[in-house]
Amino acid sequence: MLLWLLLTVTTSQMGFDEATTVHHFRLYQDGGAIEVDTKDTKGAKDTKGQVRAHLSHIAKMFGDGDFEAPMLVHDTKDVPGIAVLAERRAGMTYRYAETAGGGRVDIVTTDPAALAALHEFLRYQIREHRTGDVLTIAPRR
Repeated sequence: MLLWLLLTVTTSQMGFDEATTVHHFRLYQDGGAIEVDTKDTKGAKDTKGQVRAHLSHIAKMFGDGDFEAPMLVHDTKDVPGIAVLAERRAGMTYRYAETAGGGRVDIVTTDPAALAALHEFLRYQIREHRTGDVLTIAPRR
């Protein structure tokens, strides 16, 4: 029941069924990235379009300092890092990029406080989405 509720909430907030996608959250020395790819499933073409629309929208929202989406997806106002990210948005760049499997939001900053908050936010996402992504900081690929 809890899994069904979580999938229902995330589908309505993200615009696609999370079970048909793979999320990755990357921590880089200059920021990070949010990646979503479709699994090889029936309807992947539709899902890919939904993923791309969602990530494009997220890049715009985050760039404007609007972090309501993660609060809704995770059903909490206590998403780590978002208060600082909203406050320091002028020193952040959120750039959407289409990928073969879906899309990616590249996030870059030189602001140490924003960088720490971003890494806190991305680590939270890794734990919440259970991606298995590494929690350590790496050079950007």
